[in-house]
Amino acid sequence: MTRDKQRPATSKACKAFRCAIYTRKSTEEGLEQEFNSLDAQRESGEAYIKSQTHEGWECLPAHYDDGGFTGGNMERPALKRLMTDIDAGKIDCVVVYKVDRLSRSLLDFAKMMETFEKHRVSFVSVTQQFNTASSMGRLVLNVLLSFAQFEREIISERTRDKIAAARRKGKWVGGHPILGYDIDPQGFKLIVNEEEAARVRAIFDLYLAGDGLLAAVVEMDRLGWRNKRWITRKGKERGGRAFGRGSLWKTLNNVAYCGKVRYKNEIHPGEHTAIVDAKRWQEVQLKLERNGRAGGALVRNKFGAVLKGLLRCVPCNSAMTPTHSTRNKGAIRYRYYVCVSAQKRGWHTCHSKAIPAPQVEQYVVDRIVGIGRDPTLIADTVREAGSLVTSHLTELASEKKTLERDLGRHHDDLRKLVREQGASPADGNFSARLADIQERISAAELRLSVIEAEQDRLKRECISDADVNRALAAFDVVWRALNFREQGELMRTLIERIDYDGRDQSIAITFHSAGIMTLATGQRNEDVA
Repeated sequence: MTRDKQRPATSKACKAFRCAIYTRKSTEEGLEQEFNSLDAQRESGEAYIKSQTHEGWECLPAHYDDGGFTGGNMERPALKRLMTDIDAGKIDCVVVYKVDRLSRSLLDFAKMMETFEKHRVSFVSVTQQFNTASSMGRLVLNVLLSFAQFEREIISERTRDKIAAARRKGKWVGGHPILGYDIDPQGFKLIVNEEEAARVRAIFDLYLAGDGLLAAVVEMDRLGWRNKRWITRKGKERGGRAFGRGSLWKTLNNVAYCGKVRYKNEIHPGEHTAIVDAKRWQEVQLKLERNGRAGGALVRNKFGAVLKGLLRCVPCNSAMTPTHSTRNKGAIRYRYYVCVSAQKRGWHTCHSKAIPAPQVEQYVVDRIVGIGRDPTLIADTVREAGSLVTSHLTELASEKKTLERDLGRHHDDLRKLVREQGASPADGNFSARLADIQERISAAELRLSVIEAEQDRLKRECISDADVNRALAAFDVVWRALNFREQGELMRTLIERIDYDGRDQSIAITFHSAGIMTLATGQRNEDVA
């Protein structure tokens, strides 16, 4: 595509036409090379922009490079930064090597094109000539993008089919290594690690001899047993964590240990050697079935736990999750919030352990109602919220000032480097130094955009005494009219977190200033109606 038809044809009559180059590669393979696919795409874009210099085109120094990100969605950091700069009016044209570098989703691309048109931003594909200013150009673009999406879906289907076929043949198709096995460096196979295999068998025996998952976890922690530790291809160490109830259940339920592989709901004989005999495996599965299959998973909110996701244990810095017990064959139910860390590591590790659900829920409701009726508490709430916002804004402003200073220094370094290259074109370190500076500029610009968005959000969330009074004045009446699900949503709107400290049975509530503002606005609208 060329420029908008309304733009003057000569560079003398028009201002600089700012062009941003966007590059993408689906995998990280080869990105560590000095000159990789992203560099090649950018070089093509720069050459195209240079060919249009007579039209006033100039290449922006900022790099918008997404290495290792799929084109099937818009969850890409460089793309988000590109769209933010378009909204800010910093870009006149987006240049890509091919259309599918920008997106492989027709729906996502349509959304981007809408933003481009809104801000009068042109779009150029270096290897595919078309003009989005005409209906025929838009048709060609949509046809190309449809084929790109079709290609992505076909590749996904082939990959899934290949994994399914390999699993059915008993092959290991990748993933994190598991305790008891290493990955064969000569190919994608599991080979037995004899030392770890003995540990796995000991874990199975420990569970069979004990009273359940938690008892086994406590004993394993005492013995210092840890999960699989391995080194990634990039030399980073992973794993080696202590076992919890969930990770132990996954270990005991992993069919790989009895020489099999799982694909969805199918189980097939594996190519690797079993390290747990069939009898021991079956005994463990029967005991897991008798003790329940939850395996440490969080209990779903079936019985009106309105503080689910909000309550935290202060001593353990861990979430508190809802659970319950019954008596008289389920006729009587007792609800609690229990510390997740205590569930996984044992009750002796936590001071809070558990707290009765009805009491803590009623305390929080009474606290909210009490704030709405007490002008002093309202003022304290507003002052505390304002203090937190002001403190955060001050920190952001300081960081922004530092980043802007760093960004100016990076641009100075970039200009100096370009001048030095012009004086001594034989400098072999030019590309590496240029890439390093551009990377630092990109990182600083990305962080600046995040800070500015956060500053805008905080400024919009400033609340007053009237806002709090309006939001909480009728809370008691509204609360009683809601069902459990709606009460939970209201709590999550108003409250950011609730901290419970079992050492002194204290409860601290942190409110969402934005939630109070939302509720106050809704109440004001009802008053007007």
